[in-house]
Amino acid sequence: MPDPRLILYHKQPISARTRFLQLPDHTVCAFAALPATTTLAERTSDQSNLISHPAFLLRAAENRLALPQDSLEAEPGYRCLLHSPEGIIEVFLARFTAIDPPCTAAETIGGTFIDLTQARGLPRVELELLRLAYERILG
Repeated sequence: MPDPRLILYHKQPISARTRFLQLPDHTVCAFAALPATTTLAERTSDQSNLISHPAFLLRAAENRLALPQDSLEAEPGYRCLLHSPEGIIEVFLARFTAIDPPCTAAETIGGTFIDLTQARGLPRVELELLRLAYERILG
């Protein structure tokens, strides 16, 4: 099974402005871009008995961004499956817990925070993932 991915977002607690971390290779799937032919799987098509827990992904992302532990929190109920040439890829959603987005940490790795409207140039599958994420975030 290929490495799972994380979509990292920040929601400002007062204004509810929601932004996603875009990485230097122009993906929102941390920390590796998806293969070009990746597609969103039907949610009921997961035939595996193995399901990843996002906790290890959160800790790895915090380390990569040089953030303190518990700077990221998994968004419950968001788990998407993608069909790729390498197999099924799981995608989870995680929220930055700080009041402000960690822009300096993002810039250190060459990333930036983008609004949903700035994601238009992303691959179709990533736009679908962001749509599902946005629906989950806003309820």
